[in-house]
Amino acid sequence: MNEEGTRPMRYDSIFKPGLFAGQTIIVTGGGSGIGRCTAHELAALGAHVVLVGRKAEKLEKTAGEIAEDGGSVTWHSCDIRDEEAVKALVAAILGERGPIHHLVNNAGGQYPAPLASINLKGFEAVVRTNLVGGFLMAREVFNQSMSKTGGSIVNMLADMWGGMPGMGHSGAARAGMENFTKTAAVEWGHAGVRVNAVAPGWIASSGMDTYEGAFKAVIPTLRENVPLKRIGTESEVAAAIVFLLSPGAAFISGNTIRIDGGASQGSRAFPLSKAKPGQSRSYNGFHRAYLPDVLKDQE
Repeated sequence: MNEEGTRPMRYDSIFKPGLFAGQTIIVTGGGSGIGRCTAHELAALGAHVVLVGRKAEKLEKTAGEIAEDGGSVTWHSCDIRDEEAVKALVAAILGERGPIHHLVNNAGGQYPAPLASINLKGFEAVVRTNLVGGFLMAREVFNQSMSKTGGSIVNMLADMWGGMPGMGHSGAARAGMENFTKTAAVEWGHAGVRVNAVAPGWIASSGMDTYEGAFKAVIPTLRENVPLKRIGTESEVAAAIVFLLSPGAAFISGNTIRIDGGASQGSRAFPLSKAKPGQSRSYNGFHRAYLPDVLKDQE
């Protein structure tokens, strides 16, 4: 919000206007959360954004927002776990737009559960969503487009360096995606393709409102386990993604940026100090952002 309390008309990006003018960028999972925020920023910077996801209503709503803000956008409903559907999707985008310049492999999902209670179907579903689907998208974008023209890919991970107790299926998939990121960076570098990843920690995003029960009750306390003593914003993740896609990252490949306020560092044996009010200021350039309901009592 600005000083008058009204919403600005465009995304307030820290990057220069027109940074991605004339470029086509796919954002999977672009209908909500971090994907939606990233798509808005990329469109505000001149890109034509192609939103991809399973739920048409979410994609259509986000595409409407971007168009209303003056951005260029199209959307495709696709289950990225389906190999033939992904092949057809990438071919369709190429037919409509020409070369694909960048891919944001953001789509994913998981549910809280201890390892002992996760059945085979649930484990495989999360791995297929968070790892297999990202692989299929990256492979097809490379084979059909980037192998000829170059480009960059940013994959979505999570804070899984200390394991992911309560979400072991997601932790296994995200760890696999980090290794895939490194391998693809080596194998595809000859074609001028850079492959990197971002690993958000606890971010104030719409996904927080999908959790129930004991896990939901823990969410408002998470910031106490972050050295910066706050939850991150979607804009702070989007900014890292935009940087990795940008010319400023032209010699960066095979790396992961952790966006977690330092939460993945240190150990439980070292107690964190109490927060100093106002010392860590968040960045939120997303004019259409909203705070998850589960965090509203912390405003």
